[in-house]
Amino acid sequence: MISSIRHQKAFSLVELVIVITILGIVASIGSQIIVQVYESYVTQRAVHRSSVKTELAITQLVNRLTYSLPRTVIARHDNGASFVPIESIPDGDTVHNTLEWIAYDADGFDAVGNSPTTGQLRRPAWSGYADVTASTKDSLSTPGSRLGALGNIISNLSSGNSGIANSAILFPDTFDAYTVGYAGGVSAENIHRVSLGNDTTLTLNAIAGSRTIKEHYQLAWTAYAVVPENQHTMPGTEGDVWDLRLYYDYQPWEGENYTNGKSQILIRNVSVFNFTGSGSTIRLKLCQRENIGENLTINSCKEKAVIR
Repeated sequence: MISSIRHQKAFSLVELVIVITILGIVASIGSQIIVQVYESYVTQRAVHRSSVKTELAITQLVNRLTYSLPRTVIARHDNGASFVPIESIPDGDTVHNTLEWIAYDADGFDAVGNSPTTGQLRRPAWSGYADVTASTKDSLSTPGSRLGALGNIISNLSSGNSGIANSAILFPDTFDAYTVGYAGGVSAENIHRVSLGNDTTLTLNAIAGSRTIKEHYQLAWTAYAVVPENQHTMPGTEGDVWDLRLYYDYQPWEGENYTNGKSQILIRNVSVFNFTGSGSTIRLKLCQRENIGENLTINSCKEKAVIR
């Protein structure tokens, strides 16, 4: 019996080698594409994260600087001692890198609304208006204020239940950066320590002689300082970075400096923190580095202006 042999089509060895080679090439190209896509995703995520951090930090600064008192914004030397008004920063200066200012109390001034008990519109906690005829050198009559409520507001925001006790008032055009306590002393003619008299009267710190009471005033209970700290390097980059720390709840008119206040980290790994001032305008520039891998970083920058 003669058996028949069936012939089936199959790949030759050469064809198999060619197919395997093509598959290897396709796989290598595909893996490169996947790696590139992943690297792009990691980079974009880091850029977005850094951009958000920088935007949040500079926006917080702008919001607080909006309430800064004229002629109290200074650039402090990195030795913590000397300072210059922000408008007088020397060209090319690199040592006055701390930004500091006194802010009027926006929380109390804006504390208006309907009373939860009577439904009537409430007055601001301090009106900013002084009745010159009813005031003396030792007390300030401020119609339209709710100074008892102001004490509660300040106590909730500051460290302790001091209320109005550590606050001060300033009359327009009677002070500058050198007379509000930054230099370690304060003139009673420039910034006036106050305490609670009654709901519409502030008791002024006693001074010898007369005191000029003006029709408008602004009330402050804290200064602010933005300080670059913790200088360090990041792998794979040139130049150092810092952590930017915000200090608050301290009173220069009481002989305090920013190290006496509370603080919080505003943003880490800052490569650039620049500020300039002219008239009622302050310009800020903030850059932050973000590490996206071994010896690989990106830099995100934001610039904003404050018009007071």
